[in-house]
Amino acid sequence: METVTADLWDKYAQELTLLNVDFRHFGVKTNFAGEVVTLKLYEDNTYVRKLLAEPGAGKVLVVDGGGSRRCALVGDNIAKLAMDNHWEGIIVYGCIRDSQVINDLQVAIKAIGTCPVKSIKRDVGIVGEELIIAGTKINPGQYVYADMDGVLLSNQKLV
Repeated sequence: METVTADLWDKYAQELTLLNVDFRHFGVKTNFAGEVVTLKLYEDNTYVRKLLAEPGAGKVLVVDGGGSRRCALVGDNIAKLAMDNHWEGIIVYGCIRDSQVINDLQVAIKAIGTCPVKSIKRDVGIVGEELIIAGTKINPGQYVYADMDGVLLSNQKLV
């Protein structure tokens, strides 16, 4: 069953929060849902690769990249890693690159844009802490539901 955010909102509005960011969608999969794994970093995607190298069935990686548009935090190789390790989706408050290749992959990625510049590699990132993106608190263990209409968060699994 594909999760449709509009239907979820109509049924569970009291339990949902809108992540009010105008994300662009990348990848073949248009709908995704799962348990939130949080990652905070800035212009360094080392931890993105580390986390997506782990098994991700039932999980969505939410990356707070500070909204930077100066480099990409996900490229085609990292997207393939997410696909191979069965992550449900990736939400990036930052940019991706290799979008043409990614758009042919069986992945679901939301990001604020694209940038051809690769990130730096300092091995810096914070996993598993509360994020605040566009005024919305996002915690590990919450559930995220996303489709072409937007991104919703819940403190409990709804479907």
